[in-house]
Amino acid sequence: QLQLVESGGGLVQPGGSLRLSCAASGFTFDNAHIGWFRQAPGKEREGVSCISRRGGSTNYADSVKGRFTISRDNAKNTVYLQMNSLKPEDTAVYYCAARFTLFRQCVPADFGSWGQGTQVTVSS
Repeated sequence: QLQLVESGGGLVQPGGSLRLSCAASGFTFDNAHIGWFRQAPGKEREGVSCISRRGGSTNYADSVKGRFTISRDNAKNTVYLQMNSLKPEDTAVYYCAARFTLFRQCVPADFGSWGQGTQVTVSS
């Protein structure tokens, strides 16, 4: 059974850092493109960053470019999201999801098999 499990969220002060992990099981991990998405209260879910099957291609939302870095370790079936210089507007539940065919955009509608999410709160 395909499963994605996010971890690493928490409460951090503005300017701080967190590293999120997305651990996968139940499928051949390097067959899947993986995306990180987030949803803040009262807002629609949005794409944060996506990475191709073997990590050769990545993309980022404009709001996180230069601050967030996505990476993957296929030997560990895990994708990471390193988040630096966090801002209060980064507060949201962060989800990872998978896609098994070519993706053109890092948008929630194009991904599936969602994890349960991990809360990130940026506040002083």
